[in-house]
Amino acid sequence: MNKQSLIKNILLFLLIFLTLNLLFKSCQPSEEQQSLLDQGGLGFITTENTYSRNDTVTVEIQNNTKEEITITSECPGEPFIVKHYENGEWAQVTSTPAIDCSAELDIVLPPGQDTTVAYENWNYDLFSQMGRFKISYDLIQTDPETEEEIIKTYETNEFIIEEEGIFSKLWNAILYKPIYNALIFFSYTIPGHYLGLAIILLTIIIRTILLVPSQKSMKAQRKMQEIQPKLNAIKEKYKDDQQRVAQETMALWKTQKVNPFGSCLPLLLQFPILIALFWVIKSGLNPDKVHLLYTQFEGFTLQDINTHFLGLNLLKPNLYVLPAIVGLLQFGQMKLSFATKKAKEGNDKPKKNEMAIANNMMTYFLPVMIAVFTASLPAGVGIYWGTSTVYGIIQQYFVNKDGKTKPGKTPKNSDDVEVRVIEHN
Repeated sequence: MNKQSLIKNILLFLLIFLTLNLLFKSCQPSEEQQSLLDQGGLGFITTENTYSRNDTVTVEIQNNTKEEITITSECPGEPFIVKHYENGEWAQVTSTPAIDCSAELDIVLPPGQDTTVAYENWNYDLFSQMGRFKISYDLIQTDPETEEEIIKTYETNEFIIEEEGIFSKLWNAILYKPIYNALIFFSYTIPGHYLGLAIILLTIIIRTILLVPSQKSMKAQRKMQEIQPKLNAIKEKYKDDQQRVAQETMALWKTQKVNPFGSCLPLLLQFPILIALFWVIKSGLNPDKVHLLYTQFEGFTLQDINTHFLGLNLLKPNLYVLPAIVGLLQFGQMKLSFATKKAKEGNDKPKKNEMAIANNMMTYFLPVMIAVFTASLPAGVGIYWGTSTVYGIIQQYFVNKDGKTKPGKTPKNSDDVEVRVIEHN
């Protein structure tokens, strides 16, 4: 295991960790929000005081009563009453998108429990305007004195919707919007409008577009693995002189024409595209995204897309089969990417060091983490991840095969001295 391989896998780990953190993070309310959350009856706040137009507005609810509270689903209407401050007064904003409400259930909150409700299906229609907003809910309660039903209105804190930043605009214009429209295009043109086939096709095309930088990354990693025994020998020989170790290491890199960051830089170029692809597949069929469609798709509705594939509903998580498959594929790819030549210097066994331990941890831990990650997201994301991993396995196989020394030939990176014997008559 070399340092570049470790960096590469740490980057992959961080990508997954940060994505999970964005998906499942629990925002800490301010003191003002906490007071609203702890108020008598129903705590009712937004998770932020300021959102950009690309952020999903989310409401946190806490039952501070001694009775169970049931919040009835208003699907396809928005969960609660949204008001926008305009022309000197609060005006209600409404939205009724064409969404499947069959899986929508009432929210049941036992005493002391809390939950969150996100406006992911209504966000653009309700909050595309900038300015001041607040959300209210009319709860029917029983008066403890008269035992009569009364309606009590709860309001969130006032919050601001502001314009998204330049980075967010560039992200949508350059990456998210083109990939999103490509997914819809493939879903539109494929017979049967199968989302699963569209995901596979889009993933293969994007991985092929990224073939050159990813190929360079894999080859650079392989070269570093090939010279690892020599690097270990340098560290062992000059273990008491770190300056000499650095000098000899730089000389070896120069002799072998190896760039120590050659496997990292191409990988960093791929990350933005792969992250955009992930988010497109995760939420691409959300009706709240239709404003991003190009004009040629105006006559095509998202309801025409077939979201079932290989017995899976791609819009819902699959808890067992798909995560296991994706985890095993990821394990196979990592084992293949870490495959190195055995040292040929005598019968010395490779010494276990910190890098080797980290290698083993990443080899076994990362696939498990990705499997858990897959189980928590819509199955469409798992299809994307599995397809991308299979592509990577095939690519890594040919990189490893190309790196093997052919009979009668000297490795390109070898610094062994070739001796020719010239016979004189």
